[in-house]
Amino acid sequence: MHCLGAECLVFIMGYSVVAGAAGRLLFGYDSFGNVCGKKNSPVEGAPLSGQDMTLKKHVFFMNSCNLKVKGMQLDRTALCVSSCPEEQLDSLEEVQLFANTSGSFLCVYSLNSFNYTHSPKADSLCPRLPVPPSKSFPLFNRCIPQTPECYSLFASVWINDVDTLHRILSGIMSGRDTILGLCILTLALSLAMMFIFRFITTLLVNIFISLVILGLLFVCGVLWWLYYDYTNDLSIELDTERENMKCVLGFAIVSTGITAVLLVLIFVLRKRIKLTVELFQITNKAISSAPFLLFQPLWTFAILIFFWVLWVAVLLSLGTAGAAQVMEGGQVEYKPFSGIRYMWSYHLLGLIWTSEFILACQQMTIAGAVVTCYFNRSKNDPPDRPILSSLSVLFFYHQGTVVKGSFLIPVVRVPRIIVMYMQNALKEQQHGALSRYLFRCCYCCFWCLDKYLLHLNQNAYTTTAINGTDFCTSAKDAFKILSKNSSHFTSINCFGDFIIFLGKVLVVCFTVFGGLMAFNYNRAFQVWAVPLLLVAFFAYLVAHSFLSVFETVLDALFLCFAVDLETNDGSSEKPYFMDQEFLSFVKRSNKLNNARARQDEHSLRNEEGTELQAIAR
Repeated sequence: MHCLGAECLVFIMGYSVVAGAAGRLLFGYDSFGNVCGKKNSPVEGAPLSGQDMTLKKHVFFMNSCNLKVKGMQLDRTALCVSSCPEEQLDSLEEVQLFANTSGSFLCVYSLNSFNYTHSPKADSLCPRLPVPPSKSFPLFNRCIPQTPECYSLFASVWINDVDTLHRILSGIMSGRDTILGLCILTLALSLAMMFIFRFITTLLVNIFISLVILGLLFVCGVLWWLYYDYTNDLSIELDTERENMKCVLGFAIVSTGITAVLLVLIFVLRKRIKLTVELFQITNKAISSAPFLLFQPLWTFAILIFFWVLWVAVLLSLGTAGAAQVMEGGQVEYKPFSGIRYMWSYHLLGLIWTSEFILACQQMTIAGAVVTCYFNRSKNDPPDRPILSSLSVLFFYHQGTVVKGSFLIPVVRVPRIIVMYMQNALKEQQHGALSRYLFRCCYCCFWCLDKYLLHLNQNAYTTTAINGTDFCTSAKDAFKILSKNSSHFTSINCFGDFIIFLGKVLVVCFTVFGGLMAFNYNRAFQVWAVPLLLVAFFAYLVAHSFLSVFETVLDALFLCFAVDLETNDGSSEKPYFMDQEFLSFVKRSNKLNNARARQDEHSLRNEEGTELQAIAR
């Protein structure tokens, strides 16, 4: 199965290179079938094709700020030019002067620069005035408009959406420096959270939880204050400001609900702080045996970025695979070959599968290193290079296990995407309430199954690292072991994962607060709700990437503990592999759980006895 999937992806990549006209993708092309920066062969029926564009390496889009709609298509006439106009050109005389001084002709090739100001056809063959300032994009040599309005309209052309996307991209373009600063803030906060979890103490946990509570309350308060400020601002007249007001109200309601739930959970679990500190100290002790585990998210993230860039390049190259057809006016369009849509579908499956495979390799590597350190009799003499040993075992023996586990995720996730798409399509129908409800239920079921499979895969990888068995056997053994020993550590493990989740929430809270202050400081920005959502999503993704190491180590340790209990009894013949600190921690936590269970049972019996006594009377 792994070879078949890899061979199909390699075939799609090779087909995109052969049939996808990579030159048109990398160097750009004009509307007449010429690739910029090279000599071109003529296209039959297109008189302006087949030109030598060796010195014209930049793609200039005419009318980027004044789009026209022809039928159902947007008119985006493009030319190959030698340089982009870096200053605004307000008249045809300035366009002519720019052509004479720079040798860059911004009108259609059939019109000589001398006739820019004399020909009656100049209005239709030259860009509409004023021509916005633009700069060449570093890699693909496209002349990108520099004003926010023109930039958003230009980007909208590529996705055939000139309404909502126009306003969203305008907000992103206007606040790009702010977004970059918030991303850097997210990275700094994530590193700070790793430092807190690495050198955790009771004082740090109390400060950390206090910061989480303050952050949640502060973000909620700021959102409601912004909504109140918007509703009482009589100067609001633009549709974009009204949309911002609606988005702020939605953010405020959602954040208030999340804050209420998290505050209740923090209040209920507040007495477990001491055990949590001991739990993370044990986790850090395991990480100290292989300190380079903390760097695993970095190389995993780098590999994911490389794969995503390659995936997008192949997707765009598939989009350029087509036959040239001459349209009205001598322009050339490329119609896609038959079967391309099926390749796109499999390419999407490959994106999810390969991404999960890369993440599963990280989980398997961390689990293997933890297992090697845990099942080491000499605790004072840790094993040499456990991470490299785990990587070698993964690539030589357990790639099939990782492939099977990662394949289960797209099997569930792709139908969930299809259900979500069908649910959104039914929203436009007036009589689809029952159908929408059923699709929503299916979506929730697929979501729960997805989360369960992620947890099952992690335990299966750890069991594989322990026993060396295949994926199905490891998943079955992990399920049995965890079912038998769930009473020992389920509540502690869940609370440890909850503290890690609070760390992610803290990073998102401070990032969103910074975004709210920065975006609201200058209300000249347009729709900034989506940029803020993107920043929040990026903040959670980065925080999850860094803090997931602690989560994976924690889950692997408890599964190793369960296997240790199954195979050993603590006697001199079969001593435990766990150290005394870990064993005493588990005993104290079990005593605490048993005491609370007896207390709850005693209080329940008292209530039942009171009821019986009242009935007897």
